[in-house]
Amino acid sequence: MDTLSRIAESMSAAAAAAGVAIVAGDTKVVERGRGDGVFITTTGIGLLRSGVDVRPERAEPGDVIIVSGPIGQHGVAVMSVRDGLEFGSPVVSDSAPVHGLVAALFSAGIDVHVLRDPTRGGVAAALNEIAVAAAVGVQIDEITVPVSATVRSACALLGLDPLQVANEGRVIAFVSAEDEEAALAAFRSCAAGVDAVVIGRVVADHPGMVVGNTAIGGTRVIDLPLGELLPRIC
Repeated sequence: MDTLSRIAESMSAAAAAAGVAIVAGDTKVVERGRGDGVFITTTGIGLLRSGVDVRPERAEPGDVIIVSGPIGQHGVAVMSVRDGLEFGSPVVSDSAPVHGLVAALFSAGIDVHVLRDPTRGGVAAALNEIAVAAAVGVQIDEITVPVSATVRSACALLGLDPLQVANEGRVIAFVSAEDEEAALAAFRSCAAGVDAVVIGRVVADHPGMVVGNTAIGGTRVIDLPLGELLPRIC
């Protein structure tokens, strides 16, 4: 038995003795010859706070939607390195741990309705999944969505929507309107959340759909990404 197997067996025995179930798993599909021979999977283990329920089904009309910082940086950074693209200014990935942001919200005593990390499919995918799960509508003001000038320019050049580009160090939180200021303050108390902003609200209209108010005063449906997600990061 190798070292990793012994560790896993020891953890399983300890968990069984404590009456705790540990469940983890991941599946990856890659093109033949493109896996580079190494796959690394990690599992985070921690304690659940009593009474915390951040399932997408808890989103309700009147909730405000907060994003912890500028979006799209990770996806564009990965793309620039993989494809040798240069955008004038370097794009640095937003990869960062988000547990501090989450802990700040709960430490502030906020009843967080929904939490989501907008990874594959970006903010658009996360909001659509929540809208469908809770059977509510989501309305965002696109002009308030934080996107750096470099990421915006890169997406315009490549025909990508920043809302559909992956992130690795951002959090989306749904909280009630009365908790808006407290939630923003909690996010902004962390270095990773100093640029947190409200980007929209949950509405009773158009359930299961995400609609954006555009910068020119119109509206558009923000759908799930279609086809292969670019860049494919996981």
